[in-house]
Amino acid sequence: MTRVIVVGAGIVGLSTAYELRSRGNDVLVIDREGREAAETSAATAGLIAPGHSYAWASPSAPWELVRSLFSSDTSIRVRPRLDLELVAWGFRFLRECSAARATSNTLAKLELAQRSQTLFEKALRNNGFAFEPSSGGVLYLYRDPAALARAVERGTLMRDHGRAQRQLGPTELFELEPALSRSLPTFAGAIHDPSDSSGDPEQFAAELRARAEAMGVEFRFGEPVTGFEVDGGRGVRAVRTERSVFPGDAFVVAGGPSSRELLKRAGLRLPVYPARGYSVTAPITNDDDIPHRGGIDEKTLVAWSRFGNKLRLSATAEFAGYSTAHAPKDFDNILSAGNELFPGALDFGRATFRVGLRPMTPDGPPLIGPTKVPQLFLNTGHGHLGWTMAFGSAELLADYVSGNKPSIEPAPYSPARWGI
Repeated sequence: MTRVIVVGAGIVGLSTAYELRSRGNDVLVIDREGREAAETSAATAGLIAPGHSYAWASPSAPWELVRSLFSSDTSIRVRPRLDLELVAWGFRFLRECSAARATSNTLAKLELAQRSQTLFEKALRNNGFAFEPSSGGVLYLYRDPAALARAVERGTLMRDHGRAQRQLGPTELFELEPALSRSLPTFAGAIHDPSDSSGDPEQFAAELRARAEAMGVEFRFGEPVTGFEVDGGRGVRAVRTERSVFPGDAFVVAGGPSSRELLKRAGLRLPVYPARGYSVTAPITNDDDIPHRGGIDEKTLVAWSRFGNKLRLSATAEFAGYSTAHAPKDFDNILSAGNELFPGALDFGRATFRVGLRPMTPDGPPLIGPTKVPQLFLNTGHGHLGWTMAFGSAELLADYVSGNKPSIEPAPYSPARWGI
């Protein structure tokens, strides 16, 4: 039996451990936090959305980044600071901003996301999970007719590769979600992806951990990993924490934004940088004015998901280092959009506020597979689609560890594409 140690207990790490154990491996998961999904996974928008797999590196991205230096209302922002790590990452990002690269990277993300969605739905259906994602798809709202027309044209790529997306006019939109008819903005229409969904990532992560434990996966929480023990050409033989040394046969780093610092200790420079995302979770005070489907207001790029009697609102991708410290003004754009979209329907006085760090690669697809250090594998860099890609990424990673032929072409996700 192969002994596999997974570093990281977010949804990607949990899915990886679950899949590895399903194949008969002996699995240990180590995380520095006191519970599962305590960092990035806990602060996501809650969308499971292959239909929004577009690569962030695109022909329009450089102008967005420049504009962010002089304005705070952009969806992607850079805070000017002396950060050589960000500069190096940024040059790689800019090289991916051609139309051809944007298309290639989008299709790579989409293929993995769709494979993951299939596996996720199969697991929920066949393995007795109590968790149920929202039904009815996800809505992508547009206030400007020209922006909607551009989105429909861009969406040809999604429709040509398996997404059953359709354009809705205002009347169709309000028939589908009457709550949005009471929003203050005027909508030109929306794109509806009926296969996308949403849900509470912490609720799902707790159940996934419980099921993994019942299968025999061991968890060690509150143990920061301090490094690896590497035995020359034989590669990694053990992982060190502040308390113990854990030997194994294979080691998977699924630590999200912390993966970069950890990999430095194995002599690898990971092309991953965190994009800070802000989220607000508020109690619902007027149920009739809140949609049952998740969605994104494409003007403000505020996304929402309904978690029972609460609504999660999330926005912004800010490149400003690894700190999760925040000030009240950092959430102003989310609160403003929430009050416009759902006037009087949320109690922001009892809301919770969080910052999550999305681990971004310059091109968009995550890093999945073996590194040039023997026995050391990666499953990280999923950006804003960690939950969306989790089950597909776990399958691909487990294929590598088990020596099986991958179910999808692995090259777009290989760490080797960045020389790792």
